[in-house]
Amino acid sequence: MGNDLYNRIAVLRAERDLSRQDLADAVGINYQTVGFLERGDYNPSLTLALDLSAYFGLPVEAIFSRKPLRPLSETVYGEAVEQKKAMRGRAR
Repeated sequence: MGNDLYNRIAVLRAERDLSRQDLADAVGINYQTVGFLERGDYNPSLTLALDLSAYFGLPVEAIFSRKPLRPLSETVYGEAVEQKKAMRGRAR
């Protein structure tokens, strides 16, 4: 298993109109660390991952993954579409 860790930090920041400095201040890290995290140049400690999870109000696995992350819209809406298809199939 490689050391690759993927994340959605940049997307989550953009959705909330946060600068790197805003996020850094909120979780008590240097703004440069946010950039390193977003680029995948730095893996967070468990404490930092949990702090980011709490700040964004999302489970850690919604922010970080060992595999490339699908876009949130695909994850949320894609699953909803699949559930509708499954329900239609059961109704027949």
